[in-house]
Amino acid sequence: MEKQIDLNIADKDALDGIEGLRGHGHEIVRYREERGGFTRVEQLEEVPGLTGKVSEDIRSALRVGSR
Repeated sequence: MEKQIDLNIADKDALDGIEGLRGHGHEIVRYREERGGFTRVEQLEEVPGLTGKVSEDIRSALRVGSR
């Protein structure tokens, strides 16, 4: 399994590097900064432009916090 990217520390470029999130890194970082971070990967669906677009493959590439 590839290493998962932490939604709360990844920069725009790292997030844009995930297939299916390209072009949305800036929105994800902005959402995180405005809301104080993610508590669950599923919150990615709340980011403007991503509602209904977050597949299981995308979710499996991400995490929140250390593991």
